[in-house]
Order: sequence, then C-alpha cells, then structure tokens
Amino acid sequence: MTLAGQLMSGGLSPGHDLVFPACPDNPDMRESTSIWLYEESGAFGFPRVGIEAEASSWDDRRVQGNFAMAGGRVLNAACTGAAHSPLGPDGRPTILGAGPLALRCITPFRKWRVSFAGTAIDGTVDQQIAGTLDPDKRTAVGLDVDLHMVTPAWVQDIPVEKVARMSAADAIEAANMGIGWRFEHLFRARGVFHVDGLSREFKGVGLRVKRQSIRPLGGFRGHCWQSAVFPDGRAFGYITYPPREDGTAYNEGYVFQDGTMYPARATRIPWLRRIVGEGDDASLELESDLGITRIEGVTALSTFRVGNPDIGGLNLQQGGARYTWDGQTAYGMIERSSHESLTTIG
Repeated sequence: MTLAGQLMSGGLSPGHDLVFPACPDNPDMRESTSIWLYEESGAFGFPRVGIEAEASSWDDRRVQGNFAMAGGRVLNAACTGAAHSPLGPDGRPTILGAGPLALRCITPFRKWRVSFAGTAIDGTVDQQIAGTLDPDKRTAVGLDVDLHMVTPAWVQDIPVEKVARMSAADAIEAANMGIGWRFEHLFRARGVFHVDGLSREFKGVGLRVKRQSIRPLGGFRGHCWQSAVFPDGRAFGYITYPPREDGTAYNEGYVFQDGTMYPARATRIPWLRRIVGEGDDASLELESDLGITRIEGVTALSTFRVGNPDIGGLNLQQGGARYTWDGQTAYGMIERSSHESLTTIG
C-alpha cells in the first residue's frame, strides 16, 4: 500500500474494507456497513441506509433504509432480507448485500457503490413521532450512488485483550462501540434517487461506517454523534456518551484541516432533549490542538424512533443538520439518543 493509501485507511490493511467471505464462527460477530447521505443543497437525505449481518442470522439480515425530504416527508424501508453473495466480479468478497440493498467496495478506502430498490412506508416525520404511520401506505423507492472518500478513515480498534485491561465501566463503553474494529469516512457522492416515478440526479456528501465487531448493548445510556465535510475540505466528527456518575465518559472525535487529522473531544454537545422534525439546535464545540472549533448546527431531514424497548426505552433520532463553520455551510449527519424521561415532544 502506498503512503497515500495508508493515510486514507487510517493504517488499516486493504482487506479491512472487504467483507466476510463466509459466516463468522462466533455467533455474536456482526458485519455492518451503513451510509448517511445528503443532497448537497438539503433537498433530501438518507439518514442511515445500511445492513447488519449478524452471524446468528447470517442468511437473513437486517436492512435499514431511511429516506427524508425537505418539508417533512419520510420513507422508511426497515426490513429483513436474504443475503447476497459476497463475491464481486473479480472473485473478491466486496459485496455486503441483503434483500433490496447492496453495498459494494470498488476500491478499498477510496470508492464504494450503493444500490437500493424496494418499497418503503410513506409518511411524515410528525407521524413517526406520534406513532401513526400507516404500514400499508407504501411507495417504490430506489437509489444508485457512487461514494468517493475524501477524509482518512477514523478508526476505533478495540480488541478483546484491550477490553480485558479496562475498568468495568470503561469495558461497558467499549462494548457499546463494539469489541473488534470500526471506522468511518466522510465522502462526496454522485447518484440518482428514484421516487414518485421520477429519477433525480444529484450530488451529495455524507458518511460511511464499517465494522466487524461484537456489540452487546447492555448498559447503553444514549449518545450523540455528528460529522460533516465542508466545501473547502475541512471536516469534523465525534461520538460521545452521557457522563457517568463520576463525570467521565467516552468522548472522542477529530477535526480534519489542511490534510491533518487532529484528535478532538466535544466540549459542547447537543444532547437529544426535544423531539421535533426540524429546527432543533445542533451546535457543537470541539477541543483539539487547534484550540476550540465552534460549529453551528440546526437539524433537518430527520427520522425518529420513539420509545424503543429493544434499547432500554431510548428515543432515537437519525437525521441531518445544516452546519456552519467560519461562514461555510454543509449538510451532515446527526444521530443521538436519550432516555424518554429526558426528552419532550415538540
């Protein structure tokens, strides 16, 4: 691998951007790839389209397809789907596929291609929040898009032996992130969005996330996760969990500027407290060797799951935000969750 390739991969090997060629032996292991994609002017977005392939149900995988449009329309295509062959035209394991969705590695850490063709529940974000979506109202939806990575991989590498040396509290935080490895890239994209009988060509920006890990979520208390890339190439990202009783918490991120990744931690965090379709404050501050980086944000293109018994009664927002940094604006991702006792609707 060239030096440029090593920088883009965050030091990982090209094989890390391929997929499992067969079901892992450990039934708790999972392979997951997802994208968060936004049309560059904010007309529509895809706040998480991805696959969770768990060894315990390897041939029947969870698919998520969130589609959101300016004005509050949402299309939800959550389902399970039969696994696709992982082998691409060159015989390498480059495809993570299930049912209506396929994510394919074209060039490791450089280019991926995503295709979706299925149906989705058609409604509004307000109906999602109120729990009144009509599951029988469905719309055909499709996506064909090429993703070109523009930042180095931000890597979380948490092997079993590292977890064994942690305190009990830190081990829970590590497990929430995933025991194994995970990385994310910001990208620029070109593609076609198919909906309402029309095919809309677009340019976009977004985030790709890939993991191979074991991820028990017992003790998960909520989180805040944000990232975006701006027109001049500057970018940011971070993930944090709510502070524990002693005030400590997982809180890691980066600021990407002038070709350098600066490790960072969030010092201003917009925790989920209001469940509203758009317009919530998503501003943040990151502390790094650059000092304090201040980025203004306001939510848009949101989807919600309210009161999730499978994750301890947490309310979950998966959406987008319009970020402003030193006069530049860009759409980027936001995902955050808080216990229902900490949130209000409206």
